[in-house]
Amino acid sequence: QGRLVESGGGLVQAGGSLRLSCAASGRTFIKQGWFRQAPGKEREFVARIIGDSKYYADSVKGRFTISRDNAKNTMYLQMNSLKPEDTAIYFCAASAFTASQFAYWGQGTQVTVSS
Repeated sequence: QGRLVESGGGLVQAGGSLRLSCAASGRTFIKQGWFRQAPGKEREFVARIIGDSKYYADSVKGRFTISRDNAKNTMYLQMNSLKPEDTAIYFCAASAFTASQFAYWGQGTQVTVSS
């Protein structure tokens, strides 16, 4: 049974940086991604990684970088030039298959960007 645990959230001023981590255990995941949910809004896609292929939401392109350390079975989200509108709970997600929906989710980590 797979398990995902996020860490690295916190409070940062606008223009600052944070790096989120998502440690996976229990199985191998082919596809992994990050989503976020702001108060009063629906959860939205942020970024995903499959092998060397990376894809970003337009709202974070050029500011966020997704990566994965296979040896540590950990995925990262480097967030630079943070804006107040990036404030949300960030969730990591994973799937064992490329074409499958994300079936595994972490508990979320809060990111708050102050203006």
